[in-house]
Amino acid sequence: MTSKDLATRYVAVWNEPDADTRRKAIEDLWTEDGVHLLEPPEEIAKRAEEIGVTASLEARGHEELVRRVTRAYDEFVAPGQYEFVPHGEPAALRDLVKLRWAMVPAGGGEALAIGIDLLLLAPDGRIRTDYQFIEV
Repeated sequence: MTSKDLATRYVAVWNEPDADTRRKAIEDLWTEDGVHLLEPPEEIAKRAEEIGVTASLEARGHEELVRRVTRAYDEFVAPGQYEFVPHGEPAALRDLVKLRWAMVPAGGGEALAIGIDLLLLAPDGRIRTDYQFIEV
């Protein structure tokens, strides 16, 4: 699978309306113990720092990944307001793929958020670790 194919499939899973198809796509994209690490929003990071801890937003394994992706779908895509689209060309270096995506109004328009994901792949080509950074 090329980095472009992976990026297309990755972005598509966040837009998938069918729960069973979404789950299958997650299982196909991530390893069983795959992890999605999201850079916490600034307000969460600040609050964590104030109480002396480090904020970490993590989903590990297929069940947690399904909940993470479904929550994003339910919040942004299902109401019909937004969709996720590839943004630029992905790049690959050995077992690492960098891709960008944008959250845009449904039907097109200016990006409300842009994300950068660094995907560390397992030998079978599935995602072992997904580091996600969101630029709002």
